Amino acid sequence: MGLPSDHQDRRSYPRKLINLPVDFWITDTPRPHFGLVLNASEAGLRIQTFQDMPVGRRINIDVLSPNVGKASGFRSVVEIIWKEIYPWDDWESYQYGLKFPQIPCEDYLRFKHLFSNSSNLGR
Repeated sequence: MGLPSDHQDRRSYPRKLINLPVDFWITDTPRPHFGLVLNASEAGLRIQTFQDMPVGRRINIDVLSPNVGKASGFRSVVEIIWKEIYPWDDWESYQYGLKFPQIPCEDYLRFKHLFSNSSNLGR
């Protein structure tokens, strides 16, 4: 089920296009899964991955910085609030809307730095 066409107008926070890798862990699996952050706001993220997960699940994410060797990425626990199947070539991938129910202060500051840095974000 897609979002209503007027959904963008009702958002509390503006979205910015972003193209950063994300690692995430589902609580019952020890190995990370991989994806891509497509857009970001102060309230959450939109990611794309091949991993199928249910709405309502909380996952741990680690958004990786494009600046290799610098600690400018951030970590957070996020909650999946919506899900869409997104075909990609001959594969079935998924896009998820994630919200930040909590984010440690230090990681929030890293997120804000990443979010405000125009070299990391699209328009």
